[in-house]
Amino acid sequence: MNAQDLQIIRDLARRVAEVAASPEMAHRRQEWYRHNALQPGKAMLFCSPEGSWVEINQQPELQPVCTDETARAWEMDLRNRLYIWEHFADDEVMDNRLSVGYVLEQTGYGLAPVYHRTEDTARGSAVWDAPLKDPADLAKLQVPTTTVDWDASQRRLEEAQDVFNGILDVQLRSSHWWTLSSVMAFSELRGLEQIMVDMLERPEWVHEAMAWFRDAKLQWLDSLQAQGLLSLNNGNDYVGSGGFGFTEELPAEGYDRTRVRPEDMWGFTESQETTAISPRMFNEFILPYQKPIQERFGLNCYGCCEPLHDRFDHVMTIPRLRRISISPWCDRQISAERLGGDYIFSWKPNPARIAMETFNEDLVRRDIRETLDIARGCIVEIILKDTHTCRGEPERFDRWYRIAREEVEEAAG
Repeated sequence: MNAQDLQIIRDLARRVAEVAASPEMAHRRQEWYRHNALQPGKAMLFCSPEGSWVEINQQPELQPVCTDETARAWEMDLRNRLYIWEHFADDEVMDNRLSVGYVLEQTGYGLAPVYHRTEDTARGSAVWDAPLKDPADLAKLQVPTTTVDWDASQRRLEEAQDVFNGILDVQLRSSHWWTLSSVMAFSELRGLEQIMVDMLERPEWVHEAMAWFRDAKLQWLDSLQAQGLLSLNNGNDYVGSGGFGFTEELPAEGYDRTRVRPEDMWGFTESQETTAISPRMFNEFILPYQKPIQERFGLNCYGCCEPLHDRFDHVMTIPRLRRISISPWCDRQISAERLGGDYIFSWKPNPARIAMETFNEDLVRRDIRETLDIARGCIVEIILKDTHTCRGEPERFDRWYRIAREEVEEAAG
């Protein structure tokens, strides 16, 4: 890394560290602790631009300058953090942590789908050939493994520590999953439509397959724990399909600081692919194979884009469930009545509000106001995500969050 790159990186890091040490960030942390403990208070706000970052990053202040590949990656991370601080009126905490991932190799399931994509491979649609074509092919699957190159990981850590020494808290840690559900992988390998046919024509085989994926996931989780690859997510860590992990309830009793266990962490599963099946079939084919995984964790989240209002009776049997996703397709009234103050009402506004041809502030305001009124008495968080385009107008996020902040403050009285 040349001297100019090093100066750019360190200057950005100092700005991040300064914001991280501000009283505002200390206040936000306490608000997330309050919120995750199910204590009443204002709704929490968070925005995840996701696919829209490719458009946001066209802003002049986000244009990379560094020439070294590693430096450019760090530069964009730091610039994006500062952009969020300067533009989004949400409750995301900026901290002084910089995570360096392990150098590792992860195997798949032994079979892999073949994708056929549009020309725009980064953002376009795709179809795929599912390789699990015959029920007998289940025997061809392999349990995924994760293997770390410890020497290379240490070199990567030391390089980052040398660059950010005295400025940021550099930690060696990787996130090994977003969801611990196997429904997505099963759907990719078998085909979702085919799985639904299988539920009718060969239900016992579906049970056999779901049990295999459950056991494979648990075996992989055991392997991560044994290698010391799990990290606490009870602080400024994105958990579930939205929200942050700040809690004093984790790690669990018996934690000795030498090795993180699943019971010291937040867990998360979802079943977006099976929205079209009945609650009864969900409770027969899906949830029984997710619960043994979530039973391993200290606190749990459930759901993402699927509507859950017709299957709360089943979902609420998950142990230590704390955060439930209320998607744009979820009945908000039923959800508010069922969740009350016993779970976090993790509401996902419709991301189409950001992607419409014309940004409609009145529609955004009405949507947020209605939800806050319906969910009065609930522990509400508003998570704007799945925002895969802002029509080249990043200022839409600024306007959306200005409206959301006004409505949250008004509702809080």
